[in-house]
Amino acid sequence: MLSACRHAGDVTAENGGGIYAVRSSCPIAGIPTGTGDITLFNPQGSTDSGAIDVTAAMTQLRAYCQNAGDDVVSTVTFTVTGLRRDAGPARQVVLPYFDVALRGGATVVAKQIGYVALNFPAGSQHATTSARASVRVNRGAASLPANVRAILTRPRKAGEAEAALDPLAEPGVREAVAQATFEHLVGFQLTQDQLKYNATR
Repeated sequence: MLSACRHAGDVTAENGGGIYAVRSSCPIAGIPTGTGDITLFNPQGSTDSGAIDVTAAMTQLRAYCQNAGDDVVSTVTFTVTGLRRDAGPARQVVLPYFDVALRGGATVVAKQIGYVALNFPAGSQHATTSARASVRVNRGAASLPANVRAILTRPRKAGEAEAALDPLAEPGVREAVAQATFEHLVGFQLTQDQLKYNATR
């Protein structure tokens, strides 16, 4: 099988068979659990279901990245759908969202706050809008060191002792992979009370 035709998860016949994994320097895009929905109450401070004023959700997350000099620029687009309790006069609701570059699953290397506006037409309970956000990461930082890449791609044949060993079991290799792994995360910028509500509703 030609390498140019390989895809992540392809089973190869080389070296006794196995899984060929494709790694990219592009950040992994996602919406963290508990941050893709927001609920506004009226009156504020209430969490009673009868006091729900507006709810909104992030959907249809799409991501692409491109090279920009020594960096990789990741851009995500997403849709925000809103529902209000009362179909009254036209109304605009502005919601904050975060745009984060995360390294190694734990370290925030860049963060900015954006805003998305839901415009409810008069007499309608529904509103939809879209937004985009971008982060920039250094391509070198998002690439595996040559020695680690060599360990991960070293041919392993069935029957050999090393064939049964997972290279990611080595702490140094595992840490290098983590440090070269970036995520591009977006979600609503929630208060502590809103996070708690999302976690317990």
